[in-house]
Amino acid sequence: MIKIILSDIDGTFLKDDKTATELHYKAIKDVVAKGLKFVFVSARMPEAIYPITDAIGMTHTPVISYGGGFVLTEDEEIIFDKKIAADDAQGVLAEMNRWKDISINYYSGRRWFVEAIDKRVQFEMDITGATAEVANFDKLLNENIFPNKIMIICEPPTCEEMERELGKKFPALNVVRSAPYLLEIMDKSVSKATGIKVLLKHYGFTLDEAIAFGDNYNDTEMLELIPQSVVMANAPDAVKKLAANVTDSNEDSGIYTYLVKQGII
Repeated sequence: MIKIILSDIDGTFLKDDKTATELHYKAIKDVVAKGLKFVFVSARMPEAIYPITDAIGMTHTPVISYGGGFVLTEDEEIIFDKKIAADDAQGVLAEMNRWKDISINYYSGRRWFVEAIDKRVQFEMDITGATAEVANFDKLLNENIFPNKIMIICEPPTCEEMERELGKKFPALNVVRSAPYLLEIMDKSVSKATGIKVLLKHYGFTLDEAIAFGDNYNDTEMLELIPQSVVMANAPDAVKKLAANVTDSNEDSGIYTYLVKQGII
């Protein structure tokens, strides 16, 4: 029996314009009304997930943030918190001087730090509903406030070059583009599967009691972990091959379609 629904956000639950279909909102409400858990699994910080759950009326819900590196229960209890090691964080930030016209975002727990709020950071705040704080990164490190994630916003050619160069230089880190203009850096041990395992253990659920929805390469470990894995029609073909099932696209309420088809809602 299914007890928990796990879903990526961008490209899966949300449409490309960052809004959700009415049927996707209905899907979550119906899942929760049946006493099942619905959990977002995202590279986003918690404060960029809660505006979505608040809009649905889910005031208490677990979240898996930073691609599995930070897990909160419905009571906002932290049950997993994997930070980038101090040396690696310091080393990566020191390398940033090599590139111009980049926006550096430093995420630690439920806080988002930047050294300046530029147009890119403002756009990210507008999209996510989260608020960035201006801070000095060296000072944060000296105060032992280490990042779960460092995210760079820059032009696609710069992003590609940074992914290649930083990936070579920092083997303990996972350096990957989540969009042509976004580079995300986290500890290499972290994946969506990591966070899911922690959450399932906390609630005493098995892998067979879960359904997972995703759409992209950063969902790979999650789709491979959960037997009843579902990928959206808008996913790349290589990702579709990893999942047990393919549903409609994020624009066409694929989560709702699948859950109705399976008799979950």
